[in-house]
Amino acid sequence: MTHTTETTDAHGEETPLDPVDRVLARAEGRSGVRVFGSAQALQDAATVASGDADGDQWDREERAALRRVPGLSTELEDVTEVEYRQLRLENVVLVGVYPQGSQEDAENSLRELAALAETAGAVVLDGVLQRRPHPDPATYIGRGKAAELRDLVAAVGADTVIADTELAPSQRRALEDVVKVKVIDRTTVILDIFSQHAKSREGKAQVELAQLEYLLPRLRGWGESMSRQAGGQVGAGGAGMGSRGPGETKIELDRRRIRTKMAQLRKQLRDFAPAREAKRSERKRNTIPSVAIAGYTNAGKSSLLNRLTSAGVLVENALFATLDATVRRAEAADGRVYTLTDTVGFVRNLPHQLVEAFRSTLEEVGDADVLVHVVDGSHPDPAAQLATVRDVMGDVGARSTREIVVFNKADLVDDDTRLVLRGLEPSALFVSSRTGEGIAQLRTVIEDALPLPAVEVRALVPYDRGDLINAVHESGHILSTAHEEGGTAVHAHVSERLAAELALYAL
Repeated sequence: MTHTTETTDAHGEETPLDPVDRVLARAEGRSGVRVFGSAQALQDAATVASGDADGDQWDREERAALRRVPGLSTELEDVTEVEYRQLRLENVVLVGVYPQGSQEDAENSLRELAALAETAGAVVLDGVLQRRPHPDPATYIGRGKAAELRDLVAAVGADTVIADTELAPSQRRALEDVVKVKVIDRTTVILDIFSQHAKSREGKAQVELAQLEYLLPRLRGWGESMSRQAGGQVGAGGAGMGSRGPGETKIELDRRRIRTKMAQLRKQLRDFAPAREAKRSERKRNTIPSVAIAGYTNAGKSSLLNRLTSAGVLVENALFATLDATVRRAEAADGRVYTLTDTVGFVRNLPHQLVEAFRSTLEEVGDADVLVHVVDGSHPDPAAQLATVRDVMGDVGARSTREIVVFNKADLVDDDTRLVLRGLEPSALFVSSRTGEGIAQLRTVIEDALPLPAVEVRALVPYDRGDLINAVHESGHILSTAHEEGGTAVHAHVSERLAAELALYAL
């Protein structure tokens, strides 16, 4: 391939073209390439919830402060003149395999993979799907299609291929050998996003554990770098005869280090459990009901929490923007206090390593009294979102929890689509975190679903025990009150602990 190194000015004289300008000009010229899936799975910036309900969102500015520089060419082309050629976004091509009859589902999955890649910081240039009964055990798509993929990668100037599944280590190596660029899978992209977005100590430990569990069977070596360590006289201290064993290979050493680190992380996560359990026990002791907000990633769970409680939780038009569980206090119209918990989002084919690593976070869903299941009403396949989330909720023991299905982003849904969604879930609510539509109705439904305290009491509380009346208002459900000469007559449902204190004044 030849490149122009001179240009002609207005007087017909040839002047040298700066190498950096030439590379950037070639990058601009490539902008005509069809970009697959760009922002198709992510909403347009104008539709993202904003305003006072989401707070100042300082965390979002901090997260966006270290973005890589787009626009420079890839390593497949001649960029030797550019000193900082590594400062560029990865350009990726997506590839998936689907059996006959499931093309629409495969296209939705590939669009979701495009959104995952964008959230991880890549630019999606193209995507291809192959129809075959089963993925090829050697190269995932077969050697002939792999050769076609290699030509496509070279044509669009990509430097990474992402497979829409979890590849076996042998499949990834074989595909890399054919396409000549880095090959990763869906699980790797999700783990990369989690690594970028984890903020708390527990969240970082959970992500690191999931990454090591994924990496352990995929360690690979190149030639001498993983060869056997020396034994015999050249071994430690020149041990001489009888010590000429093969020694420990470097790959075995790396595996042992990874297992040791994983054991340390599991112990660290177990150490976090008592503090979390103490907080949960205190809420149970005071009979404070808990409401968990669960759902598909980017369905608008954090925006909904901000609307309901003005929590100021980070909101971003990205997948898995929120990883750490956020608990906020809320108050019902009758004065009862309850908690709202924002949990990590789910996605189709969620890696089992993440389900295990985030089991402590998902416990908030399993222990909740009410579950608000948020679904993106504008998504092309809301039924798949419902099924995916319910599968994961079953894994954490939340199938029997009272569920309120909420179709969010109602401002992006037309009347015909609402009829279809109503057919999926006849009792579902339609809300919009952006405009506030349906929020008041959702509050009412949540408050009606809160469980009543266990004990029904009737008591005449003296006026000097206002603390008991206040406790009944906060943690109990008042049926009636009346002010009499001897004190306040109260009829309410309260916890066993509070009922024992009110027993002294029982009517």
